Amino acid sequence: MPPIKRKPTTRKPTVRKKINKSNTTKWRIAIAGILLVLLSPFYYGYVLKVASSAWFWIRHPNEDKNYRTYESFDIKIPKKYTVHGIDVSYYQGKIDWTKVKAMEDDDVKITFAFIKATEGLLSVDPYFQRNWREAPKAGIKVGAYHFFRPKRSGLWQANFFLQTASFEKGDLPPVVDIESLDGVSPEKMRKELNAFIIQVEEKTKVKPIIYSGIRFYKDHLLGYYDNYPFWVAHYHQPKLKLANNAYKFWQHSDKARINGINHLVDFNAFNGDSLAFSKILIQ
Repeated sequence: MPPIKRKPTTRKPTVRKKINKSNTTKWRIAIAGILLVLLSPFYYGYVLKVASSAWFWIRHPNEDKNYRTYESFDIKIPKKYTVHGIDVSYYQGKIDWTKVKAMEDDDVKITFAFIKATEGLLSVDPYFQRNWREAPKAGIKVGAYHFFRPKRSGLWQANFFLQTASFEKGDLPPVVDIESLDGVSPEKMRKELNAFIIQVEEKTKVKPIIYSGIRFYKDHLLGYYDNYPFWVAHYHQPKLKLANNAYKFWQHSDKARINGINHLVDFNAFNGDSLAFSKILIQ
């Protein structure tokens, strides 16, 4: 049987789809951007922060968002403040200031420290010179305070304080700590306190900060020293019941735990932002 003749087949040319190079480039850029975000330490920091906050609110469902617990410091801290610090004396013993500076919990860290220098006419805090030297080395702004005794000469106490603590540019202003009448009248207390303040201001060219408890302040100081910066002690409260312009610092807890310090510490907040804080420093 003769072979069947088949018609030759013609292969149709393959039609190649044109690739839109513009769309491909856009996808590559988008993918690269996503990878950069996912691999960025800032992304992981954000994720960790959100996760940490979520875990905190799960553990503290009824916590006041404006007065929340910071577990590292073991205290509640009023939320609206951004500049935080401590005050110390011989009671805290030998302090590792590098550890103090390194401590941080959800953006709360130690920016400043008030350090006890003197008391009355004869007492120098045994840890003052070490603290005054080591805290600034760690990057902490410092201020020195004198514990005032109303029975003693305010002028002599001022001279004693200034012989012990020397102030430099970048330090916090000097502080006078007045907490009791010590058996004298309010008028006698204010007379000696005035002498102290005038002498310190004349020698340092800086208005000193006045520290006191909120009750003593309202009973004996309010209306007499309104032109001076005030540092108030009022513990474990979500809000300070004073006019916002009436105080510069608030000592709101006496029970903070700080890395590098073996005893409980007073914790303070500055009433203002970092720019306002820089302006209160000695220029």
